[in-house]
Amino acid sequence: MKAARLYQSVRDFSIRVPVWAQAIRYQTLPDERYDLTLVSRRVYGNPDESLVIQAAAGLESTENELLEQLLTLPGPDQLREMKRRAGYANREIGS
Repeated sequence: MKAARLYQSVRDFSIRVPVWAQAIRYQTLPDERYDLTLVSRRVYGNPDESLVIQAAAGLESTENELLEQLLTLPGPDQLREMKRRAGYANREIGS
C-alpha cells in the first residue's frame, strides 16, 4: 500500500510537473534497459530507488523494458517529502 502511494505520487509528479519547475531530467541509456538500479544509482547515488524510476517511466514492473527516454524525476528533497507523505521508508537518498 505504501509503495503504491509512493509510485502514484512519483508518477503524477513526472506527468504533471511543468517544464520550468524544479525536477531532475534524466536521459536513459541503453545499458539501463533491463536494470533500473543503474538509473537509480546514477541519479540518486544508490540502487534503492528503482520504484521511483519505474513510476517515472510508467512501467508496471521492474521486469519491464525501460526504453530510452527522458525521465522527469523528483529531486532528493522532493522525493523525501513524497516518501514521508506515503509512509514509505527505505535507505536515505544519496547515502
